[in-house]
Amino acid sequence: MKKPIPSKIARGSAELAILALLDQQPLYGFEICRLIEENSGGVLRFTLASLYPMLYELEKRGWLTARWEANEQGRDRRYYRLTPDGKKQLAPLRREWRDFFHALDQLAGVSRA
Repeated sequence: MKKPIPSKIARGSAELAILALLDQQPLYGFEICRLIEENSGGVLRFTLASLYPMLYELEKRGWLTARWEANEQGRDRRYYRLTPDGKKQLAPLRREWRDFFHALDQLAGVSRA
């Protein structure tokens, strides 16, 4: 497993990571944390304490909706789903990050590091 990215760098990527995962299927908070870490090879990690404020902010913007679902194994779970407006935000956000990484590569040779 690779060394995690420092939180101040990773925090900016959380919005894209959350939206990209929820574009595939509705998920609850712990699943989102687990999948971000798993799908990034352990480089991106978020605690639930840092993830939930981001989820609430995205919900406030209208990019996510959430609903509680019963869980037979324990506590009910709040599932988050991408809204049509959230789907509209995902493509430009992906382009912004692609342009950002391209600019870093041009400037600092990131892909050659």
